[in-house]
Amino acid sequence: MQRALIIIGLAVATIGFLWPWVSRLPLGRLPGDIRVESASGGFYFPIVTCLVISVIVSLLLWLFRK
Repeated sequence: MQRALIIIGLAVATIGFLWPWVSRLPLGRLPGDIRVESASGGFYFPIVTCLVISVIVSLLLWLFRK
């Protein structure tokens, strides 16, 4: 458990450090992401972005287990 928390903390810190470059990626603006805007507010659900991130994380975990 300690090892997992340390790895997660380091990953979050790394993403935070690299945020100026990570924010330029087109994630969150992919075709298939649901966006509904009206005068009183809006709703945004990045379903395709979630699927892409899930596939990437699954592949990385699969590679690290071997």
